Amino acid sequence: MSSVYDRIYGIGIVPVIAFNSVDEAVPLCKALVAGGLPAAEVTFRTACAEDCIRTIKKEVPEMLLGAGTVLTKDQVDRALDAGVEFIVSPGFNPEITKYALSKGACMMPGTATPGEMEQAMSLGLDVVKFFPAEQNGGVAKLKAVAGPYTRLRWMPTGGVNEKNINDYLSFDKIIACGGTWMCKSDMIKAGQWDAITAATKGAVTTMLGFQLGHVGINCENADEALKTANLIGNLFTMPVAQGNSSNFVGAKEFEIMKQPGRGKYGHLAIRTNSLGRAIAHLELQGVRFDHSSLVEKNGKKIAIYLADEVAGFAIHLVQK
Repeated sequence: MSSVYDRIYGIGIVPVIAFNSVDEAVPLCKALVAGGLPAAEVTFRTACAEDCIRTIKKEVPEMLLGAGTVLTKDQVDRALDAGVEFIVSPGFNPEITKYALSKGACMMPGTATPGEMEQAMSLGLDVVKFFPAEQNGGVAKLKAVAGPYTRLRWMPTGGVNEKNINDYLSFDKIIACGGTWMCKSDMIKAGQWDAITAATKGAVTTMLGFQLGHVGINCENADEALKTANLIGNLFTMPVAQGNSSNFVGAKEFEIMKQPGRGKYGHLAIRTNSLGRAIAHLELQGVRFDHSSLVEKNGKKIAIYLADEVAGFAIHLVQK
């Protein structure tokens, strides 16, 4: 995938915005950035869309901007001239799709059927929009049709919300989802920027789903590790399972290392719904990772350590 699609994947949720005026553009985008979603698909359903894009590019340059509801060649030209990094259409129009591609655009036409998806693939596309997602069978339909289309990825939009977002994003053929629930039109009209930031943070929290997986405790040797494991097990009536390099207590809530591992005292394993997106979001906040510690299995990221310790503990992110 291109760097634009990589960024879309990392962000995970692309807010879809229909601006009412240019005055809304900067405060809304700053609210989205503060909430952890530095991206927006600005729809061309309103007359001010082009001016909003230009203003955002100047005032909030960290935003990844796309143009949505692009239906004509003129709109393609205006969107690209305004500085968007991707273009989205609600349906599959071969003429407009070819035109956008001829301009070098990252184009995601809307598709709803295998026939439309195959036509898009015939033009060299491997990422398309799935719209309207819920009304067309949702993630279940995508899983049903994904088999023959091994290189195709989707960005579902339409009916995606905080209740079903992880149903979509847990499917590895989905690059991201478009949605409006964190910045609904009435919130935008009322200028409820703090509420939008809070709702955006909630969306990111739901998407990443951070949970404590286990606590790793460093010991000097195998004897000390077994003694420590048995002590914790006896205290809390938890079973102890001995392993090659560590012992586990309970349902693996505690990992007792047989020799000192990462971290002064040990490590904390934090589980997440999407390791790739968790890395992207934390890096946006300035968190550093030890990328040499990345563990992959069957081409998927499954574990990585942060570069810095916290209170003497290394932090280990683990894919659920």
